[in-house]
Amino acid sequence: MSPQFAPLRVTDPAVFGRVAVLMGGTSSEREVSLNSGAGVLDALRSRGVDAFAVDGIAALIERIRAGAVDRVFNILHGGSGEDGVLQGLLEALGVPYTGSDVLGSALAMDKIRTKQVWLGAGLPTPKYKRIAKGDDVHAAAQEIGLPVIIKPSSEGSSVGVSRVLKDADIDEAVALAARYPGEMLMEQMVIGDELTVAVLINGEGYTALPSIRIVPKGEWYDYHAKYIAEDTQYLCPGLEGAAEDEIRRLAMEAFVAAGCKGWGRVDFMRDRNDGQLYLIEVNTAPGMTSHSLVPKGARQLGIEYDELCWRVLEATVVQGGAAA
Repeated sequence: MSPQFAPLRVTDPAVFGRVAVLMGGTSSEREVSLNSGAGVLDALRSRGVDAFAVDGIAALIERIRAGAVDRVFNILHGGSGEDGVLQGLLEALGVPYTGSDVLGSALAMDKIRTKQVWLGAGLPTPKYKRIAKGDDVHAAAQEIGLPVIIKPSSEGSSVGVSRVLKDADIDEAVALAARYPGEMLMEQMVIGDELTVAVLINGEGYTALPSIRIVPKGEWYDYHAKYIAEDTQYLCPGLEGAAEDEIRRLAMEAFVAAGCKGWGRVDFMRDRNDGQLYLIEVNTAPGMTSHSLVPKGARQLGIEYDELCWRVLEATVVQGGAAA
């Protein structure tokens, strides 16, 4: 049975006041963020919200100082938009904003620390190694067991990610990941299906939306398959019966364990051989482009894109600040 959503608690767009849709910025995910922001902006305006675009945190600060911002819809992917910096700034300035607070944002942005929290909570995630400068990456790969994934610990949108099938390819993968700030993560590659589950605030609680199984035309669901290709298949729900119930339960547990709030998306791999689900990461400001996954899951439950944006924004009013 599909979950039911509580009625909207804000029906007058004037309640939101002046809404800055924060997008763009300077991270490696700038272009995706601009596309997401354009969609959110159009959706909010279509429902009568006094919304306007702001490109980057510096421009947002200027608008706030001018007294022109009542709340922020954060769709600034990556970097300072998702790592707790923006959230701390807005809390200090007393400006309500969408999504997770400082703790949830900072933790989810750091894939290594997120995995540590999940493991401490008894949740399944692939074996991993933190890779610091000067570490013996070949020994680490041998300990985990090839194949492995090597990626920056604090980037999204598949930026800097390499799939390493043989030892000879490790150094090149490390060099790519090292182009980005922060630590590197090496983790066991799970061979199987890639799935994702969005979590959305629903009244006083949260609801896990139907899972989505991602089937790229190529071998991997990389940046091109996510944002450019038109031939990637998205199957929703991605699983059936008890398996679907299990992935939604795990998504909720992972979301809460990482201290996330408001809305987000939990990514999984499902082992092809035994069906075991593994948690990969949480996105606290998920993509909202025409190719993005959260709108696809919401639509499965009858929530169209404009209502989805409204519900995310509504949490800043009914619960004050970041969704609590």
